Amino acid sequence: MKLRDVQRLLEAKVITGEDKLDDEAHYAFGCDLMSDVLAFVKGDTILLTGLTNVQTIRTAEMTDIKCIIFVRGKQPDANVIKMAKELGICLMYTKHIMYTSCGILYESGLRGADAYI
Repeated sequence: MKLRDVQRLLEAKVITGEDKLDDEAHYAFGCDLMSDVLAFVKGDTILLTGLTNVQTIRTAEMTDIKCIIFVRGKQPDANVIKMAKELGICLMYTKHIMYTSCGILYESGLRGADAYI
């Protein structure tokens, strides 16, 4: 699914990474525990989270996440935005809660990242 479609479906606002909206993502992962993201995500994934700190950006960098969507209308500060720009990570925010956001994407065909337990 193109990031542009994700933006439309979630009624999301793009914070940074407008030039990435034609990129494809094949999976989504909704989580606030960055240790779980590190354990289960393997690139080509959109991360949905309520955490707006630099650890979220660092986690995305280490797992090759191409887009982070902040839920519940949360928006990161200038330092987080600057870091995401430098690393080429698309940032968006949506008014929807995580549960609803994940459900919308799942219903539209985007599957969750496989858990390797």
